[in-house]
Amino acid sequence: MEYISLFVKSIFVDNMIFAYFLGMCSYLAVSKNVKTANGLGLAVVFVLFCTLPINWVLNTYVLQPGALKWLGPQFAEVDLSFLSFIIFIAVIAAFVQIVEMIVEKYLPSLYASLGIFLPLIAVNCSILGGSLFMQQRDFTGLGESAVYALGSGIGWYLAIVCLAAIREKLSYSNVPAPLKGIGITFITVGLMGMAFMIFMGIQL
Repeated sequence: MEYISLFVKSIFVDNMIFAYFLGMCSYLAVSKNVKTANGLGLAVVFVLFCTLPINWVLNTYVLQPGALKWLGPQFAEVDLSFLSFIIFIAVIAAFVQIVEMIVEKYLPSLYASLGIFLPLIAVNCSILGGSLFMQQRDFTGLGESAVYALGSGIGWYLAIVCLAAIREKLSYSNVPAPLKGIGITFITVGLMGMAFMIFMGIQL
């Protein structure tokens, strides 16, 4: 039940886009059509799900104060937490490189449509934010971090695919000229964010 609660909350209540506004650059740039949004969303889910548990292990057994005591009592006072950002980004960048190579080889059309935003997943603040939230919330096990990663990725995926579907519809709508493009997109994202605030009242 605890895992279900964490999973649902990470999708709807603690949504990376609508609760914390993380990953907005690629969210706005790649949400012009559902196909590319779907591809990037799945890539974000995969990278989050793979990297966050690995970063939890590194944080628990290497980085946090006293984490190296398993090597011996002389290492009990070692604190490598200042390396957290570098280590987390290195792990994320490695998995993004794997995703990029797979997409380029097997889905060349999607690779071309995503352009620079596929390798930029490495610096997508929602990916790094997931690892930093993991540190902040002090998850007690690998299972919690994996569930949170999956839920957060799915939340980001739902947000970008929903926006892409709305933007496709808007392209056929009678939008006032000054609001066409990014203007109406900002308004839409704001309304979606307000709608997602409803979920903050959920008690799980």
